[in-house]
Amino acid sequence: MAVGYSGGRDSTALLHATLRAAKPLGVRVLALHVHHGLNPLADAWLQHCRLQCERWRRRGWPIEFAFDRLTGSPAPGDSVEAWARERRYRALNALAVAHRVDLVLLAHHQQDQAETFLLQAFRGAGVAGLAAMPAQAERAGIHWARPWLHETRASIEAYVRRCRLRYVDDDSNGDARFARNRLRLQVWPAMSSAFPHAAGALARSATWSQEALQCLEELAALDLRQVAGAKGLDVPAWLQLSEARRSNALRAWLLTVAGRGAAIASLTTRLLAELPYARSASWPIPDGELRLYRERLSPQLDTVALPAGLPEAQLSVQRSADHALPGWGGTLRVRRCQSGGVPLAWLAHLDLRARTGAEQFQAGIGRPPRSLKKQYQAAAIPASLRNGPLLYSGGQLIFVPGLGIDARVLALPGQAQVNLEWHPHCAAAPSSAAKGAAKGAAKGAAKGAASGAAKAGD
Repeated sequence: MAVGYSGGRDSTALLHATLRAAKPLGVRVLALHVHHGLNPLADAWLQHCRLQCERWRRRGWPIEFAFDRLTGSPAPGDSVEAWARERRYRALNALAVAHRVDLVLLAHHQQDQAETFLLQAFRGAGVAGLAAMPAQAERAGIHWARPWLHETRASIEAYVRRCRLRYVDDDSNGDARFARNRLRLQVWPAMSSAFPHAAGALARSATWSQEALQCLEELAALDLRQVAGAKGLDVPAWLQLSEARRSNALRAWLLTVAGRGAAIASLTTRLLAELPYARSASWPIPDGELRLYRERLSPQLDTVALPAGLPEAQLSVQRSADHALPGWGGTLRVRRCQSGGVPLAWLAHLDLRARTGAEQFQAGIGRPPRSLKKQYQAAAIPASLRNGPLLYSGGQLIFVPGLGIDARVLALPGQAQVNLEWHPHCAAAPSSAAKGAAKGAAKGAAKGAASGAAKAGD
């Protein structure tokens, strides 16, 4: 397992508590540090973290240290906070993958959660924004956990004093140019004085928002099964939904075809107003457009040259994850399902091939296999959704982009199975931020020991 280790008070406390819990279990802990290159003291912070881990290792504690040094800087006008956060998580993910770690602990606590809730509210965010930070998340096979999300800042400070831990102070925390710092320096003191329990109350509101978000996501998934598919969004069926469910389903569908971003909100508003009356129209999205054709709305992506070199020829799928295939210009999304999927065991050794014209695809049980050209024409699949690799297992065609899983390989009831989706270019669907549980025994032991230690020191 790993701990995100900046060298600050909170991450130092979490790393220390995790090591105490991990040693008797025989679990090795990897400390992951990201050098942002934005502060003149960043080299000193890196050296502090390295030496601290060496001291703990000499005590016999099961720790290793790894770091990544970021390059580049935010573009003019971009948020430094957002740039650093996005690059930090990307670097942590790369470090975890490189060291074969699939559980990463982060040291956010109750006040961090309350601040995130407030900042999102000030931006006019909806339920997704107000849900703030999830306690657990799975992204591309990596589990992220925040075991101290309900711990108070005071309890963590007490733990640091009790254990006499040394940590670094980030002088940029006093820079009021950054939104979170302004909240901490100018707003929080007055608010906590007037409402002493504000941090706990706001954190609980974030938890309620997370539950509401999960309900909305599940409702959208149910609705989209009825109104969307490989050919796009069925507008007449979508219009049968209530206004609120229509908006919720449309927003969820747009996230899968246009990616995340502030533009999604304005695009959703525009489509809600225009789709009911449009007959043939198009709307711009990143790297392409949405096109209404035969009462179906589908993404039409710009043609992008594939990267130099041969496309990937083989792939091994062991679990739910997003598999980037840059040589084919897209991402294969693999998700567990209860029915209508392919047995997971079939995907351990996949061959990736381009179309030759001789392939036969069976679109449903009891239906005759037909050529891909005829299947695409019958299903009215736009050309932009036809590009991508054909997946074979043991010589049997498994999956075709735009058409889905061949009926001849559908799993039987009770078999472990997954659904496959091909998302070209940047249109790969984002992973849910709240799916999956973090590794049970290791995370549970670390959380229990760390939380108990923090409370004992309070």
